[in-house]
Amino acid sequence: MPTELPPADDTAVLTMELQRGVVGDLATMPALATAAASRSVLSAAGRLAACARAAGVPVVHARVHWSRDRRGTPTNAPLLAALARVPGHLEEGTDAVDPVAELGDTSGDLVSWRRHGLTPFTGTDLDPLLRSLGVGHLVVIGVSLNVGVLGACCTAVDLGYRVAVPTDAVVGVPVEYGDSVLEHSLAPLVTSTTTDDLVAAWPSGPSPATQPAC
Repeated sequence: MPTELPPADDTAVLTMELQRGVVGDLATMPALATAAASRSVLSAAGRLAACARAAGVPVVHARVHWSRDRRGTPTNAPLLAALARVPGHLEEGTDAVDPVAELGDTSGDLVSWRRHGLTPFTGTDLDPLLRSLGVGHLVVIGVSLNVGVLGACCTAVDLGYRVAVPTDAVVGVPVEYGDSVLEHSLAPLVTSTTTDDLVAAWPSGPSPATQPAC
């Protein structure tokens, strides 16, 4: 299929649940954290985020936080019900909801929070936030290809965005299943690319004295 790399001037990078309590040092889903480590997803995501910032591409983090008593978080899916029983899982105000260290300095990035559901657009401020930035293209990275990344991509296409997915910055469980999702579900909907391709396509930005090297 024809491919088109997203231009820096109307693109945002959307990270999906790259949080310490999901795939970082406080992960409560060890299989997903292990899968991310096996594919070096966090290092690829960190490199892409650094280069996006240097190129003036907004980085938006789709993150989850739940109240301690789980109010506002329907557990109407088996996955949600299981996670709700895990003590401290993504509890708001705790270190578990923070971004993983590999993403670098996120203080200048944007965040779209949710406390419900499985995907980042429904019932959140993500779509109006992106439109306020003039975004027409999205680069989606993070976890997981099983549900969150897949849902983000499908909804983004429904909403009129053009979507690209760097295949080295996403993962599913098991990893072979994630590869199948990329090949059979996402390939007809998004531009499949790599971190290297995007780094090469985007401008390098200010001098290395003020920005991380791509």
